[in-house]
Amino acid sequence: MATLTVRNVPEATHRALIARARAADRSMEAEARLILDAAVRPPDRIALGTLLSEIGAATGGIDLAMTRDTETSEPMSFE
Repeated sequence: MATLTVRNVPEATHRALIARARAADRSMEAEARLILDAAVRPPDRIALGTLLSEIGAATGGIDLAMTRDTETSEPMSFE
């Protein structure tokens, strides 16, 4: 995990963060991580994997039991 240092935080903000952390029975660092995570990763964001899954389901899905063509083909000739 990465480390983040935040400088020049106003004293009132620091006190409010400590109070919020105590009210939630968390450390100040844990509370700051929670706040940052909620700010940059909102719960209503579109997750790429979910979106692709929904598109696949809407188009009929994928047949994983399909048989593959086992015949070899001749390579193209450009001459």
